[in-house]
Amino acid sequence: MTLLSDIPVEYVECSDEVIRYAETVLGEKLHDSIYISLTDHIHFAIDRHRQGLQIKNALLWEIKRMYRKEFSIGLKTLQIIEERLGVLLPEDECAFIAMHLVNAQLNGEMRETVSMTNIVKDIFNIVRRSFMIELDEESLSYYRFLTHLKFFAQRVVQGTPMDDKDRDHTLHDLVSVQYPAAHACAVKIADYTRKIYKRNLSKEEILYMTIHIERIVRNEQTTE
Repeated sequence: MTLLSDIPVEYVECSDEVIRYAETVLGEKLHDSIYISLTDHIHFAIDRHRQGLQIKNALLWEIKRMYRKEFSIGLKTLQIIEERLGVLLPEDECAFIAMHLVNAQLNGEMRETVSMTNIVKDIFNIVRRSFMIELDEESLSYYRFLTHLKFFAQRVVQGTPMDDKDRDHTLHDLVSVQYPAAHACAVKIADYTRKIYKRNLSKEEILYMTIHIERIVRNEQTTE
């Protein structure tokens, strides 16, 4: 309440319109924290813009592709801001707004959302470098892999364990033999999460990662 008392009412009304629109598009109720975080961000972004201070979003490219619905809501937000407040903000703000929406869906902290985005970006780069390919971002296999990576990144950041000590690893062993290149790539990803995030992947996680990598690489090879 102290924060909002320092913000003009038209900013609060603008934020409320965006949130109602976002919940309709996303089909879910956002955490109430979005009313504070988004209103404060819009107020701060406009203040910076009027002072001629532009902040570039280093993850603009990734956010635009990883969170397409949220980014489209960001574009709509810029339109609402221009109509209501007479200020046209740059495209980078769409990405910042999208991150606030993702954060409100997960009910987490912004640093976790940023870390998750970086993890997904880094894993895609590992796959690209391992196979020297560009990925078709419109393909079904890409979408499936992206969805898997979002949940995977969330588990890594939040430290959610996947204990497979008592599981039969026969399928993992079969897949590693049948898809050696994809499995080797999955092992690189496991090395990455261990070194950067101190997170050891289970054989089951490596198994699913291998299958997704094999599927997306095969899709690229058949479309060349």
